[in-house]
Formats: sequence, C-alpha cells, structure tokens
Amino acid sequence: MKAGEPKSVWNLAAELGEGPVWVERDEALWFVDIKKHQVHRYDPATSKKSSWEAPEQVGFVLPAERGGFVAGLESGLHHFDERTGVFDLIVKVEPDKPGNRLNDGVVDAQGRLWFGTMDNREKAKSGAFYCFADGQLKATGLHGIAITNGPAVSPDGRILYFVDTLKGTIEAADIRDDGSLRERRPFARIDPKDGHPDGPTVDSEGCVWISLYAGWEAWRYSPAGELIDRVRFPVANITKIAFGGEDLRTAYATTARQLLEPEDIAKQPEIGDLFEFPVDAPGVPCALVRY
Repeated sequence: MKAGEPKSVWNLAAELGEGPVWVERDEALWFVDIKKHQVHRYDPATSKKSSWEAPEQVGFVLPAERGGFVAGLESGLHHFDERTGVFDLIVKVEPDKPGNRLNDGVVDAQGRLWFGTMDNREKAKSGAFYCFADGQLKATGLHGIAITNGPAVSPDGRILYFVDTLKGTIEAADIRDDGSLRERRPFARIDPKDGHPDGPTVDSEGCVWISLYAGWEAWRYSPAGELIDRVRFPVANITKIAFGGEDLRTAYATTARQLLEPEDIAKQPEIGDLFEFPVDAPGVPCALVRY
C-alpha cells in the first residue's frame, strides 16, 4: 500500500495541534490545539471551519453516546457541549499532580475511554495511562512516563498500543474482557535521529500508524511490528493521524509549531496546519464514549 502526498486543508498555525478524530454523526473531523486551549471542527464537504475556546489546555475531544463530547482538560474529564460551548466536569484526574495534564485518548468498541497524562514540562516521569469505563476512572498500571501518547486499540479490541515518546518506544498489551491489561510487550522502537513517536492510530487492517514529531513523516507498521510504509510531509512535527471521509480512506494529520523559532517556521510555512492524504486501507469508525 502506498499513501498519497499530504496537502494542507486548514492553515491555522496550531501551536500544538493534536487528537484528530472523525465523528460519523456529523461527518466532520474534530481536533484540538492543546496550548491555545482550542477545539476545532473541519467539514470537508463544505470546507467549513469552526472553533471553540476551552477553559484549560485540552488534549482531546471524543464523541459521547449521550451527545456532545468527552474532553480531556488539564484538570480531568469534562463533558463538552458544542451547541453551547460549555465544559462540565465529569471526574477529576490526578488532582494531586498539578504539574500534569491530559494528552491523548481513544475510545474502544465497548465505549471505554483510554487516555494518558503527562508532565506539562515534558520532563518528569509522572504520566500514566487510565481507562474510564461505566463512569469509573481506573488506573491501568502503566505509569512512570514523561510524555504519554495514544493509546490506540486494535480493530478486534484485544490489543492496546501505547507510546512513551521520550523513550522512543511503542508497546502493546492484551486487553482482558474486564478491561484490565495483560503484561506489556515491545512493539517497535524509533531512533531519535528519525524523530519522536507521537500519536498512534490503527487502521482496519490492524496496522499501526505512528506520527513522528521532528521527523517529517508518519510511519505505518504491520501488526507484527514491521515498518511497511512511510509518508513524507512538508513540515517537521506530525502529531497524530485520523481516518475520515465517507469510506474512511482519507487520512488527516495534525501538526505543531510549538517551540520553533521564526526562522524555522519560515522554512516550513505550513507547520501547524491540518493535512490530508488518501490511503488504500480504511480506518476504523470511532465508537462513542459510554458513561
């Protein structure tokens, strides 16, 4: 499989674009700019672009079964109503760690929300992964990570993939029927000279897409952990891939310009844009968070 060439579809100069997700009920892509406290919506059919202000740094918004979204803010999980722009607290996360924030998340087919926390300064190994299921917040046992990314879930719902960005590792753990995890195991490792693994996404063939921060590319791994495809971008910091469109064969990618000097931005003027490119293997529909 060869993917097409990425092209910019929204020039919004995101500081830290993240968390793209295709929401089927409104046929649109949603994503966030963590550092600018913004939620964005892109409708490819009309090219309409909409934005909302969040009260804190926002790591993700994922569609909820009851309507609206579950948003991962610094202080915890909130319900976000796009009609009113209101964020209501559902549950606090790590109130004893004020230096942490929520970063990335995914919904599995059971409606469980898996997400990670991280040190806002990107140094201390204070981050961990959690599962929010049936209205209850549960620790996964995956902790001691400075920058968490993902998780992502295999199409059959049996494997959780998660990223330790500073270590350059992608690991996997089998998911038991009760939502607990079996022993973690290595999946892939990325050399720092190639970039830093950011958000992971899984397509319908069970292949894992890894976005490379400071790597100018997104990589596609087979379920066995073999690198089988690479997509080159005109910008350095790729943060996460999502699959959308009617057939889920359009890949969208968020990017970031945080900490770049003006001369760096001048060399890659599309840095911070939302990109799209075609793929042969479609993605997996996003389930709705149940709580």
